[in-house]
Amino acid sequence: MNPKLWAVIPAAGSGRRFSQTELKQYQIIQGQTVLQHTVARLNCLPLSGYVLASSENDSIIHTLKFAQSEKAHFCEGGAERVNSVLNALQYLSQFASLDDLVLVHDAARPCVTQDCLNQLVNAAIQEKSSAILAIPVRDTLKRVEEQNTISQTVSRHDLWQAQTPQIAKLGVLKAAIEQALLSDINITDEASALEYIGETVKVVQGRSDNIKITYADDLELAKLILSSQK
Repeated sequence: MNPKLWAVIPAAGSGRRFSQTELKQYQIIQGQTVLQHTVARLNCLPLSGYVLASSENDSIIHTLKFAQSEKAHFCEGGAERVNSVLNALQYLSQFASLDDLVLVHDAARPCVTQDCLNQLVNAAIQEKSSAILAIPVRDTLKRVEEQNTISQTVSRHDLWQAQTPQIAKLGVLKAAIEQALLSDINITDEASALEYIGETVKVVQGRSDNIKITYADDLELAKLILSSQK
């Protein structure tokens, strides 16, 4: 019997690189917010439910109509992304099994495909392992130091660019993040916390169009991708 599947979407960030005044997750594409598109993509999976972790002063999130709204749960986010994820995991722990699988996905990644989602979940179940979507680094990488001067060309051999969703057992991921935070480890994604406790994390090759909207021009690219995926 397969474990239940849940999703966590941290949506409390201010996204200052996108705009000083507007939140990227509430930008409109094809009549819906970025966050609504993201939630709809995740609900292509047979989720038991999903948790949106938002800022306490977020006046928009509760006004939106989400896909599979009967499965939606809400909790307060934290100061950083990792705190929002941990809050959501602690919330989930009140009614989900610690052996259930949890997908953590960026609120501003609305273009992830159903095929990639299915491959990720299947890999986690079949391999009995945590897993992430990622793509091989394609471009030449440069290490840049003082005054924007190149100091070194970095080999891209064996380098992959991490994406989300990232999937793990609820109990394992919650413990990993708690331990990493206690040890003051820099946690940039769920995999970095899992790596810290020695958990094996598999890589499932994703797609380059699974972009994260970070800067203002990324929004235009997301519009084009979503239009082309229709």
